[in-house]
Amino acid sequence: MLQEIISKVEQGDRISDDAYRFLEQEADLHQLGFLANSIRKRLHPEPVVSYVIDRNINYTDICVSACKFCAFFKAPEEEGGQLLSSDELIAKIKETQALGGTQILLQGGLHPDKPLEYYEDMLRTMKLTGIHIHGFSPPEIYHFAQLSGLSTKQVLRRLIDAGLDSIPGGGAEILTNRVREELAPKKCNADQWIQVMEEAHYLGLRTTATMMFGHIETADERLEHLRRLRTLQDSTGGFTAFIPWSFQPDNTALAAARKIEKVSSFTYLRMLALSRIYLDNFANVQASWVTQGPKIAQLSLFFGANDFGSTMIEENVVAAAGVKFRLSEKEIRHLVTDAGFTPQQRLMDYTFV
Repeated sequence: MLQEIISKVEQGDRISDDAYRFLEQEADLHQLGFLANSIRKRLHPEPVVSYVIDRNINYTDICVSACKFCAFFKAPEEEGGQLLSSDELIAKIKETQALGGTQILLQGGLHPDKPLEYYEDMLRTMKLTGIHIHGFSPPEIYHFAQLSGLSTKQVLRRLIDAGLDSIPGGGAEILTNRVREELAPKKCNADQWIQVMEEAHYLGLRTTATMMFGHIETADERLEHLRRLRTLQDSTGGFTAFIPWSFQPDNTALAAARKIEKVSSFTYLRMLALSRIYLDNFANVQASWVTQGPKIAQLSLFFGANDFGSTMIEENVVAAAGVKFRLSEKEIRHLVTDAGFTPQQRLMDYTFV
């Protein structure tokens, strides 16, 4: 069966769920790396690795979702919660632009009482700087709809009119309702996450897709997650990239309750390669140096990744779980060059700067 899968991959054909399961259960790391690397070379024959200069602005850590895997949020009644002012947002954007940044990754907690107009005003203010706003993941869009009494499509239209340029794939975790009901019952479910992304694509927004694995999900639930993404991409073509990363357990309620340990780099590379092999209709797969560190991210370039992600001038959520890797643009370019590739700055839609 391995030879059949290799032949399919070499011909650019799609693999089945059964083939994925075979690879997940039987293939060794080298075989997975070989297959994933051959796909990357076919899709990106030039030895170029892209990256984007941006900043992750978390406009608030106040959140009613209380996800068990999150070490960043503050409950509304808890002391110390923050909500950035317009002046603080603009200062962060201008600092980003001064460093060559082209976009802002804008995400925050599910604040209990800010109206939709608040977020529209936020977007309009930010757009005065000319920055690309890659913001508001599907759980936030769904939350805004619940508070406003509007449909998610209506919310998306209003946010687009206010200046939203694209949507990050955050809040996906694992796209199965069993996992989501246990980890984040107050957040949108898997079907609603897919619905928001489908509506965004048909309204002309490009988005990314993510996966956070290595907690309570099964192997088949990881496959279900990938299948949902591949099916939606067949329908809309709206995803620009897939970004898998592993659960960071430190300081989280989930790890404390279930004694979950951080997955190994070996497991991360396997999942990265499997994703690249299965998601045949995704042009780009991104390495996660933010969770894995620079050396494993560098190795990811031989396991299917063609993108090094963001410089992350600022990052707070993963840092709250005790992981504080930092890379400058110079360091990213050096890592990519040392791996034998040519670094290339890009925009959100993967056009080169």
